[in-house]
This record gives sequence, C-alpha cells and structure tokens, in this order.
Amino acid sequence: MDKVSKKIDVFNEKIGILTAYLAIPLILITFLVAFMRYIFDFGNIAFQEITIYLHALIFTIGASYTLKNDTHVRIDIFYNKFSSNKKKMVNFYGTIFFLLPTCILITITSFDYVLSSIILLESSREAGGLPIIYILKSYIILMSVTLFLQAVSELIKNSGRGDI
Repeated sequence: MDKVSKKIDVFNEKIGILTAYLAIPLILITFLVAFMRYIFDFGNIAFQEITIYLHALIFTIGASYTLKNDTHVRIDIFYNKFSSNKKKMVNFYGTIFFLLPTCILITITSFDYVLSSIILLESSREAGGLPIIYILKSYIILMSVTLFLQAVSELIKNSGRGDI
C-alpha cells in the first residue's frame, strides 16, 4: 500500500510543479491583455479567455498538490495544537467522511455536464472566443479525480501509523 501512496504522491507532485509553471504564461498574457487594451485600445477575447483557462487549471489541478503538501487552508483553530496522532486521526476521518464523498459527488454531478460539453464540442459564446470550452469544463472531472487519488494516498499514510 505504501508503494501505491508513493506513486500517487509522485504523480501529484509532478502535476503540481507543472501547474505552478503555468503561472508564468498567465502573468505574461494578463499583462499583454492589459497592455493592449490600455495602450493600444485593442481587446482580444481569445487572450482574455486563455487567462481564464490557465487560472482555472492552476487552481483545480493544484488542489491535489496542495493537499499532498499539507498546505491547504485549515479553518480548524485547534488542529495546530493537536499531537501528531490526533492530527492523523483528524486527517484520516476527515478524508473518509468529507473529502472522498465530496470528490465522488463532484464527479457524479458534473459527469453529464462535462460529457455533453465534450460531445457538443462546446465553444465560447463570445465572438472571437476560444472554440474549446469543453476543455475548461473537463478540468472539473480532472480535479475530482486527482484530488480523490491524493485522498487515497492520505488515507494510506494516515492509517497504519498511530492510534486510529
């Protein structure tokens, strides 16, 4: 089971690093859009939509990387004061009762939505927009799958060690 966890971790680590590099073109394209609009009074819908696609990809795919590195936002004010065994217990049960069901729910409820967009080869409603909106919508499934895999890895890491 540890091998499975390590393979999932390596996969999500590589995806996370690759996703982080997408911030560079996002910044450059955003600068280009603003520069063209305010200096040359010229707008381009396709460039604006590319920033949306990149931004969405960074956040949706980056979610599993963030979970893997335990850098996600925690609202629990008590968690930091817990012992490592208590933290493992919170992570284990939180993953079972909240994270896994959420990933499954997102996948089930968005599957038809994404599939119909792919079948229709849905494109932007904006004149001059990108003809690949179905790719943007497929990020939803991609996020839930990568997050689900990382949740499985977290379960493996938080189970056999400590008192759960």
